[in-house]
Amino acid sequence: MPMIDAATLSRRIAQGRGDEPADLVIRGARLLDLLTGALVESDIALCGDVVVGTHGRYQGRREHDARGLIAVPGFIDTHLHVESSLVTPFEFERCVLPHGVTTAICDPHEIANVLGIEGIAYFLRCAEAMRMDLRVQLSSCVPATHLETAGAALEAADLVALMHHPKVIGLAEFMNFPGVLHRDPGCLAKLEAFSERPIDGHAPLLRGLDLNGYLAAGIRTDHETTSPDEAREKLMKGMAILIREGSVSKDLHQLIPLISRDASAFLAFCTDDRNPLDIGEEGHLDFMIRTAIANGADPLATYRIASHSAARLFGLTDRGFIGPGKRADIVLVEDLASCSVKQVFCAGRLVEDALFADRVPVAPVGLGSVRSRRLAEADFRCEARDGETPVIGVVPGRIITERLAMQLPARDGIALPDLARDVIRVSVIERHGRHGGSASGFVHGFGMKHGAIASSVGHDSHNLCVVGVDEASMAAAANRLIEIGGGFAVADAGAVVAELALPIAGLMSDRPFETVRHDLEALRAAAKGLGVVLAEPFLQVAFLTLPVIPHLKITDRGLVDVDAFAFV
Repeated sequence: MPMIDAATLSRRIAQGRGDEPADLVIRGARLLDLLTGALVESDIALCGDVVVGTHGRYQGRREHDARGLIAVPGFIDTHLHVESSLVTPFEFERCVLPHGVTTAICDPHEIANVLGIEGIAYFLRCAEAMRMDLRVQLSSCVPATHLETAGAALEAADLVALMHHPKVIGLAEFMNFPGVLHRDPGCLAKLEAFSERPIDGHAPLLRGLDLNGYLAAGIRTDHETTSPDEAREKLMKGMAILIREGSVSKDLHQLIPLISRDASAFLAFCTDDRNPLDIGEEGHLDFMIRTAIANGADPLATYRIASHSAARLFGLTDRGFIGPGKRADIVLVEDLASCSVKQVFCAGRLVEDALFADRVPVAPVGLGSVRSRRLAEADFRCEARDGETPVIGVVPGRIITERLAMQLPARDGIALPDLARDVIRVSVIERHGRHGGSASGFVHGFGMKHGAIASSVGHDSHNLCVVGVDEASMAAAANRLIEIGGGFAVADAGAVVAELALPIAGLMSDRPFETVRHDLEALRAAAKGLGVVLAEPFLQVAFLTLPVIPHLKITDRGLVDVDAFAFV
């Protein structure tokens, strides 16, 4: 935290004691007591960006009428990728601040895998100019594995150069858990450099002695836990669980049984990857809060998890509680159970359009980062195998995939989709201009009957990923993304029928989040027109290429058996 000068301290003390009027008094609200759960009517006195008085009566130079509302601490998203919102950090805060998210802890490893340090530096520049507090965990796995081709590579020395930036907390999700367990020198160098900082984990299905070894490296958190049993083992071993509800990975319902007053200190909420369409239709952390409470979670424990516990887990001791000396992040809700956010104060300032008007612009980066060769229909073909073919099995609501095996039809030595069994093509094409290679296979679970979907968002190396029935539509969708600098495209009968341009590193739009939301609606409708049954097909496509999540994935270099951490 920055040093506070004596004059500022003097003003805070005087206003807190009531010796002089507070800069602002929020009057008439009932304050949620995070100790007991009681709702206590109280003035909330603010001096600048800090709360200086509660549980008392105050006079203010300005007053805000909050009668009929409940004051709770600002919500903290403990792990997310702003890039997955498909908009810039500036548009991200416009999108989520009205939902009460006043602090977000991001890992910019999506843009880092495309642009390296330039991408992280862009996020840090944005964070300095933003109204919400965007904190950065430095990306630990660029590239995530040796099984894919990324646009950049970051070593420990690259990260150490940024670790003392005031917006940096520590080291982001360590996805390469096999590298940790096998004591890879590059992994150890990063862990050593950040051994006195928070280090996020990423350990899907990791149990037993392997989990012990992973935790012994100083890793503190995990957001990839998907079952109560897995979570309880991790909690018993001292690992904090970040309960996740994104656009694809939906773990909240499975983990609600963990939420209790006793366990609340060891839990937090995160969204990981959530697009503006879902934020607009459902909400953000406010959605998680009301969903948890509606399904039986204790309200006090839920609000603790969304604020106080999250702050303590990441060393943000100046927030997560509405009390004297704390950052004035305050959410005014109509009702605790519905978490209906009516007004938000972020660092003492009311969240309204005027709040964003005077931000210093930050120039976009990564324009023209899609450097793929133009593609032909033949690029999407897969040779037939003798016997069964490995098929990626999509699990709705999960980024974990199954490893299936099916006997597929073939013609002239080329394996073909089997629509009767919901098996279509999937191809990944290297797009960073390094070698132009590609790999093709098959995927089950989309429900697609014709056409294709292409994406330049392909976690974590962000090569082009295309799923489809016919090669002509796959080529049309992929080539359109090369033309517009990245994004999503839907094609049918060899022609593009819907698209969303994401020219900033092939990951983010340069347009307002409202425009992106509208375009996503059109894309979703176009995908449904192809027969797609998945609620969020575009991010589901993006996660087919993530070779750190079990069990079968595909990269530009081939099919990956994630359990064996090797190519099929």
